[in-house]
Amino acid sequence: MLTTLPFRSRLLAILAALALVPAIVVTIAWSVGMGRALPLIGESAAWERVAGSGSRVIEALRPVDLTPAQREALQAHERELGQSLTQARRLEFIVDRFVPLMAAGAIIGLLMLAVIVSRVAGHLSRQLSRPLNELVGWTERIANDQPLPEAAPVRGAPEFETLRRRMRAMAGELSEGRTRALEAERLRAFRESARRFAHELKNPLTPIQFALARLEREAPPSLGDVVEVLRVETTRLDQMSRAFAQFGRLPEGPPSDVDVGELVGYSARATLPPDVAMELDLPDGEVMIRGHHDALQRALANVLLNAADACGPRGTVRISVARDALPTGPAVRIDVRDNGPGMPPERIKTLWEPYVTSKPGGTGLGLAIARQAILAHDGSIAVSCPEGGGTVVTFVLPVAPASRPAA
Repeated sequence: MLTTLPFRSRLLAILAALALVPAIVVTIAWSVGMGRALPLIGESAAWERVAGSGSRVIEALRPVDLTPAQREALQAHERELGQSLTQARRLEFIVDRFVPLMAAGAIIGLLMLAVIVSRVAGHLSRQLSRPLNELVGWTERIANDQPLPEAAPVRGAPEFETLRRRMRAMAGELSEGRTRALEAERLRAFRESARRFAHELKNPLTPIQFALARLEREAPPSLGDVVEVLRVETTRLDQMSRAFAQFGRLPEGPPSDVDVGELVGYSARATLPPDVAMELDLPDGEVMIRGHHDALQRALANVLLNAADACGPRGTVRISVARDALPTGPAVRIDVRDNGPGMPPERIKTLWEPYVTSKPGGTGLGLAIARQAILAHDGSIAVSCPEGGGTVVTFVLPVAPASRPAA
């Protein structure tokens, strides 16, 4: 029956029972004991019988010729009998009225104790049941991947607040883990689709390129425009096939030492067009990380190409390298900033999505490949649009990745 009650009611009943049951037992035992002992102490009938027998003995001794000392002892005994009888009658008078008062006092005391115990037990049950019910509700939210409520006034013992903070941290980590798992599964599906598409596209593309080379040699001048269209479109298909192939695989081979300064300098000089100004801010000395040079170079090149497109001719792209730190250890930060018009927030949200592009004829895989390469090195990539204009893309790469990128 007790198990069917809510937790707070059970806790209240248990706390009340722990306080009231011993008090009731002690009170009953004390009342019964005193009720039995006091009448024995205050039995005046026995004292009256003793006083009567003593009076008869004294009357019998009065005619007897006693010495003065014996006569004085007899009178002292008579006075003691009288005083004892008076005390017995007084005690009987008090006992007859004290026992009901004692019972009434015990009942009043028990009632007061019950009120105090109920208040204390209610307070303790609230202090324990409310935080526990709240945390039980939080476990349901965490299990269903629902957000936890906003911070509320602290209730319960300080240990509950510590438990709340740790549950919030755990919920955040679980949510982040779910998001990463879903994103990893989604990217795996994208990579598999891209790999298959690149394979299916490359099979017919190879003989088309051979046929185009023959046409370029043997076609008459009247078909020059047609051959040029075929050459341009074939080149575009080949670039598309390479982009899908790159996205379909992770960095391959064992990692090696990579000089970030040298990597950034080479990528900037090899990627940015001549009409785009370049500013390099590199630290003194070598800044080494452990990773895959080619994958990182492709990732940085894709970001630089987007920066050059954003700022246009006579624009400026500034690349800086600085030492940084992650919770797991030292890291390197690479910032690529252009002076273009920037991007709206809704565009930033889909910037890293595969197959999403605003360029005519683009595949939407350049930034997705860059992000994939950075995540494969246990790094992070972010984009922001400062108030001064332009766009900033930031890579943060650990010096030594926690896990090797899988092929």
